[in-house]
Amino acid sequence: MTEPSAADLSSQAIETLTPEDAKAELARLAEEIAGHDKRYHQEDAPSISDAEYDALRQRNAAIEARFPELIRPDSPSSQVGAAPSEAFSKITHKVPMLSLDNAFSDGDVRDFVGRVRRFLKFDPLQGTLGVTAEPKIDGLSLSLRYERGQLVYAATRGDGTVGENVTANAKTISDIPVKLKGEMPDVVEVRGEVYMSHADFRALNERMAGNGGKVFANPRNAAAGSLRQLNPEITASRPLKFFAYAWGDMSEVPETTQYDMVQTLGRWGFVINSRMQRCDSVEALLDVYHGIEEERAKLDYDIDGVVYKVDRLDLQERLGFVSRSPRWAIAHKFPAEKAYTILNEIEIQVGRTGALTPVAKLEPVTVGGVVVSNATLHNEDYIKGIGQDGEPIRGGKDLRAGDTVQIQRAGDVIPQIIDVDLDKRPSDARPFEFPTVCPACGSHAVREENLKTGRLDAVRRCTGGLICPAQATEKLKHFVSRNAFDIEGLGDKQVDAFYKDGLVMAPADIFTLEERDKRALTKLRNREGWGAVSAKNLFEAINLRREIDLHRFIFALGIRHVGEGNAKLLARAYGSWVTFYKAMTEAADHGSEAWGDLNAIDGIGQIVAEALVEFFAEEHNRRQLDALIAEVTPRDAEKIVATGSPVAGKTVVFTGSLERMTRDEAKAMAERLGAKVSGSVSKKTDLVVAGPGAGSKLKKAEELEIEVISEDDWFDRVGGP
Repeated sequence: MTEPSAADLSSQAIETLTPEDAKAELARLAEEIAGHDKRYHQEDAPSISDAEYDALRQRNAAIEARFPELIRPDSPSSQVGAAPSEAFSKITHKVPMLSLDNAFSDGDVRDFVGRVRRFLKFDPLQGTLGVTAEPKIDGLSLSLRYERGQLVYAATRGDGTVGENVTANAKTISDIPVKLKGEMPDVVEVRGEVYMSHADFRALNERMAGNGGKVFANPRNAAAGSLRQLNPEITASRPLKFFAYAWGDMSEVPETTQYDMVQTLGRWGFVINSRMQRCDSVEALLDVYHGIEEERAKLDYDIDGVVYKVDRLDLQERLGFVSRSPRWAIAHKFPAEKAYTILNEIEIQVGRTGALTPVAKLEPVTVGGVVVSNATLHNEDYIKGIGQDGEPIRGGKDLRAGDTVQIQRAGDVIPQIIDVDLDKRPSDARPFEFPTVCPACGSHAVREENLKTGRLDAVRRCTGGLICPAQATEKLKHFVSRNAFDIEGLGDKQVDAFYKDGLVMAPADIFTLEERDKRALTKLRNREGWGAVSAKNLFEAINLRREIDLHRFIFALGIRHVGEGNAKLLARAYGSWVTFYKAMTEAADHGSEAWGDLNAIDGIGQIVAEALVEFFAEEHNRRQLDALIAEVTPRDAEKIVATGSPVAGKTVVFTGSLERMTRDEAKAMAERLGAKVSGSVSKKTDLVVAGPGAGSKLKKAEELEIEVISEDDWFDRVGGP
């Protein structure tokens, strides 16, 4: 049977689309809508009517609602107005604009405060741990830089590192002062949220509809679209507001607490949220949260939770950051919205690591304004009503096709099933039998034994490896994904098509595609859906990635347990691809120095180490790597050196009981000073910080004649508290 063409898919009813059809159609819509956005917003030359454009976006949204797991990184539904325009210059944030971790229950908040206390070794006898609480505004983040009190530029958050220069537009917002009041440091970077009130949003949509324009879906979209207008006069005509609640780069911080700094922002001329409070206990934080939750419906602006921040700025500095979020703050989101629907069937999907993942196919239901038709089921134990530690979940009730189930969404997380109504279970419903063979290739699917616990892994995996088409294509999609090689124009649809036709079977094939295309009888430009321009653009995009950062290269390989964080740890530890490759092959000998060094990397445990060794031990993986390295060059990792730090570039081991700081805090401090923290002592160790109770690590350091100092000596050396 022939596959439907792009034209066939564009007219096919959404409810009849298969997952493969939906992927292809979402790719087509993303490309077509992006083209119309460019012509409309950047070139002022629209090629279709507003009604036709709206129909495209509505179709995209409906398909995403039915297949939420297929939502693309470049989805039109995640764009407001046009995609970031080249008309806006880019601004690099002096201090990154990070995201916040989320809490979804009172217990999560208690855990957060407990983690902070443990990290700081903050004994209750030391006094209260002050934490601020304030509404979490659902708007668009904006950073404002002032020099000598004068607004210099305004930048959107962007990717957290680089944002769009929207200075001209920001100056039209009355809540944003062009010149600050009173006395302030020479450099002041104020951060906050651009939003639109409910009343102003309704009035704007009425005006837009009356003028035949497009109406906005919600106040946040309206605020984002208005701020990103290319014409500042349009932004000026929109009723935008701004709450200030944080800061970035500052030549001097005039206050010592979060609360007092926000009050100072108010004195400088910014609007601050009057509902911000300073609390001295978890109970007080939760009282504020539930109070704001009750007021939520009465507020004239959208909020989706409450943000908590450790009040003392010196403690914030000690706590530092983990990944892309601060340890000293968390967003307590409002409860998930729930709904009942029918579980029609359980579908098994195969991922790039061979994991067989069950997905609930639901009768579509609206939850929190979003139509949900799929929900994650995690693994076969979850279907049986068994949790991670063997404890019952959902009261031990299993899931069966035909069940009436309760689902919930919290923020943007994938919906999950939280309960089953057994009274409505059909009499012919049968327990789900999880497959023991891969549905994609027919290979055995097994649950491996966990090396640490001796128990079976929760996930069942296909043993087919490279012969499994599902794994092969998913690995290729991972390889070209945004945080890996990020090859523009080579998305899921193209990977599937190239693999099916034998053009790209392994990563190296991507980089030989252009040369092979020159010799081929049927050129890429002549394939359906391609042309001379799109083929040329793809080849150029591929060639732009022939050099790549080492950590992105390692992440792109798709090694099990090696995500972005671990890839960065490995890149920093080994510095170059040659060193890393040699170490991984030598580490196959568990008695070798290379194995010891790998396990000594702080954050890399035995499970990750075993996965790395197994990957490099496979001959077919090494063959693929050799072919890939012949085409691309991983750039050496940049060495992190803290200027003037006496421990910069040194490898440090902390052992024994630390009395003035926690182990996590010690690690964070050392890395901030440019040192590398190791979990074990070896000839490569430069310094051992030993506290009371230090045992084998101290003894080995003495045997190797490595410098050993006390915790007090450490602070004397680095200039600590």
